[in-house]
Amino acid sequence: MMRKFLIDYINEKPLKMISYDEYINLVLYHPRFGYYMKECEKIGRSGDFITSSNISNIMGRTFAKWFASLVKERSITPHFCEIGAGNGRFAQAFLQEWYASDYPKLTYTIIEKSPYHIQLQKEKFEKEWNVQHVDDFANLKDFQGMLFSNELFDALPVHVVTKQQGSLFEVMIAADNGKLIETVCPLSNQKISLFIREHNVMIPEGHRIEIPLHMEKIFSEMEKSFTKGMIVTIDYGYTNEEWQEPIRKDGSLRGYYQHKLIRNVLEYPGEMDITSHIHWDALVNISKKFGIRTIEKKRQDEFLLSIGILDQLESHQDPNPFSEVNKRNRAIRSLIMPSGISPSFDVLVQIKA
Repeated sequence: MMRKFLIDYINEKPLKMISYDEYINLVLYHPRFGYYMKECEKIGRSGDFITSSNISNIMGRTFAKWFASLVKERSITPHFCEIGAGNGRFAQAFLQEWYASDYPKLTYTIIEKSPYHIQLQKEKFEKEWNVQHVDDFANLKDFQGMLFSNELFDALPVHVVTKQQGSLFEVMIAADNGKLIETVCPLSNQKISLFIREHNVMIPEGHRIEIPLHMEKIFSEMEKSFTKGMIVTIDYGYTNEEWQEPIRKDGSLRGYYQHKLIRNVLEYPGEMDITSHIHWDALVNISKKFGIRTIEKKRQDEFLLSIGILDQLESHQDPNPFSEVNKRNRAIRSLIMPSGISPSFDVLVQIKA
């Protein structure tokens, strides 16, 4: 149904083509056909992908302990806001740890657009804890505390640009005999050109790259609500220098369908997650414009070690490999070992005074 909708939609356009930004926005967020809006499992074994916070409850518990220390030592307001909470596993673990300990009264807010995910979250913890749900920053007034996101920016729609024979072209999407195909046209979008200039994005000959114009929109919306506190962003991405490496010549746009990596994101429209690596340098530059200062950026495993994840590692003599202690210890190792998931992610910690 989504494919037919897209083909009809494209054919109604004057130029018979749309940008990747518009395509991704439709296949992920269309109110009826969009992947994130559908009532189906997306995260975990039965879904299409997995996140660090869904390996176990260790991530949520570790962040709860760390946030509690910041509330005590740095007088951070005890209001934690998670942007895009997925199936709610991180929030549930965070809240379990918080309320099992002698911590100050907490306000926990989730910014979530997916009706399906909101329902999952409410089923997990609404009866036990008071969690506020809002659908965007506009409904988060005079926020003070910590804004937390895990794989938020990589899910934003992006434009795709390529350099051919010294000139920049935008990669567009057209329809041909019932199929979705790529086509290129000279770059004319001034917002894309400005992004490339402002953030010093160098595109080698023959390379293609994703341009995330929505990144600045996120910070612009955030500024209207966020008055004081910290921002923690977990995601995967590259610096400007890393983007220029030959291995990145085809860009990073890809899909995940039933835990399989799909290089051609025109396949399975509306049925799979679509993601791209973020521009770390641009994110830091944009945040500066809104009065947000970067404290540190670390690889996820190094960050988790620095905030005390090993404190939850327990010595024991339990021979049962499926015991809770053994499962927790394995989860901790998977989050800090070089062979685990963490080396692919970075954690950016920022502050707004």
